[in-house]
Amino acid sequence: MADRLKLDTNALARTLRLVQPDLQPHKKLMLGGTGVLLLEVVFRVLEPWPMKIVIDAVSASLGADLATNQAPATLSLLVWCGVALVVIVGLRALSNYLATVAFALVGSRVATALRARVFRHVQGLSQQFHSRNRSADTVQRIVSDVGRLQEVAVTAGLPLLANMLTLVVMLIVMILLDPLLSLVVVVAMLLFFAGSAGTSKKIAVASRKTRKGEGQLANTAQESLSSIKIVQAYGLEDTIADRFSSANNRSLKEGVKSRRLAAGLERRTDLIVGIATAVVLVGGGLRVMEGSMTPGDLVLFTTYLRTTMKPLRDMAKYTGRIARASASGERVADLMDVDAEVRTPNRAVRPQKLLGWVRFDSVLAGYGKEIVLRGVTLTARPGEMIAIIGPSGSGKSTMTSLLVRSLDPKLGEVTLDGHPLRELDLAYLRANVSLLHQEAVLFTGTLRENIRYGRQDATDEEVEAAAQAAHAHDFIMALPEGYDTVVGERGGTLSGGQRQRVAIARALLRDAPVVVLDEATTGLDPEAAVVVLDAIGRLVQGRTTLAVTHDVEMAMRADRVVWLEDGRILRDGPPAQLLAEDPVFRDWVEASGRTPDEIRRGR
Repeated sequence: MADRLKLDTNALARTLRLVQPDLQPHKKLMLGGTGVLLLEVVFRVLEPWPMKIVIDAVSASLGADLATNQAPATLSLLVWCGVALVVIVGLRALSNYLATVAFALVGSRVATALRARVFRHVQGLSQQFHSRNRSADTVQRIVSDVGRLQEVAVTAGLPLLANMLTLVVMLIVMILLDPLLSLVVVVAMLLFFAGSAGTSKKIAVASRKTRKGEGQLANTAQESLSSIKIVQAYGLEDTIADRFSSANNRSLKEGVKSRRLAAGLERRTDLIVGIATAVVLVGGGLRVMEGSMTPGDLVLFTTYLRTTMKPLRDMAKYTGRIARASASGERVADLMDVDAEVRTPNRAVRPQKLLGWVRFDSVLAGYGKEIVLRGVTLTARPGEMIAIIGPSGSGKSTMTSLLVRSLDPKLGEVTLDGHPLRELDLAYLRANVSLLHQEAVLFTGTLRENIRYGRQDATDEEVEAAAQAAHAHDFIMALPEGYDTVVGERGGTLSGGQRQRVAIARALLRDAPVVVLDEATTGLDPEAAVVVLDAIGRLVQGRTTLAVTHDVEMAMRADRVVWLEDGRILRDGPPAQLLAEDPVFRDWVEASGRTPDEIRRGR
């Protein structure tokens, strides 16, 4: 309970700290908006005065004996008061418009900058973070939660700030007009703050649960839609729909609770305001009758009372919105508080050229407390292709993760041309390593754009040359729009072999000295695998290559084969030598159902 109360208290403060860096560039615009907001408050204070003057002047004309010795009404006085009212209202409207535009611009710009900052931060987080956290919830924090911060800043924050300033100024004026009646306003304010404190915390808790539930809802929908082939093939539509409905109902329940609490607070505030207005009408009427106030003073005081009570109504109205914004801000702040485990060092090294000397030196690595690699030492020479094979879970993919610094070793060092990877600029390191996974991921866009991701400044001719080398040119040209054909999400409109060849073209265009292949031919049919293997042969030519594979043919094409098991290297040598001397390796090759000669001939 104490932890929850602490969270409720700190949620708004964390949100403000979160947006503060993005507010700094807009100080002038914020000061300008605040300036015209103060002008609006001044005009609000002045707005009832023409009415007071007219009422007192008309009362004097009708023979009322006013203590202020008010002069009778004249046509010129009435006209000037009318003109003054129009001018004051017009200036107040203009001030409100300028303040709204200024704060809307600040809100939009801050939200845009914050969203970009959060997205960049999330992209820099480790693969371990992304494997632990579901992507739909992360996306919702970046898009929806940041958007809610922006919306509330404009629709709730700005009016609330203006009304609070109005409340303070008008309360001072009311005390000067009639200290006794102004006590009614003070008591009403105290009742409001006493009643809203506990409700605000309950709304914040319910809003936080609502946002968490909406995140789970997004995760369920994303998981189902991204795996729709499996869902439909196994007839899981009803099961997934029930899971979605359960998450939907939980989110609905908490959402209704937060809105019910906010609505209750608003209605209680209306009751407080009504009672305060009634007391002022009765008390003010008595004071006019005894000559302590003029009728104009009563009208002025009553008008101020309504204007002063408006901030209380708005505070009740916006408490729920601000609580929901704080819950959203807290979710974004939680995301930003996650430290990037892998980052560029302060004094990063960027060698002019890398040849491709790769060395693992007594590397101990793993995930959390689990150790996967246990003292691995391995050297790859420039242009050498090493096939890394072994049982599942032996640490093969962990080695590739170390090479692109998706993970850092717990002990030992990985070096490139003698430079420890921890000392290299991270972007520079990754620009010098081409990574090809089992699942070739393409992005929504044209095939030309997907290949050009390998090197953004590549010409169309270079893109097509890379595609030809990857054996992708012919099937691309057979498509209706050729290189301008738009592929669906993750390249789902292409076959596995076609996606892999496009990914190889992208890697060829990158022209990095080091290539990492992580099960690049797994899951392909034999015909597609032959074409992809030939394309891979062109990709790895003259480049240092680490190929994690279960494919016997790829292993036999390598210069060396490294057998990794239980996090240790048990065998290391040319495939022909291992085939002749190592019965375990020979059994592994023969288990493919083809003889070594057939494999060498590509059959």
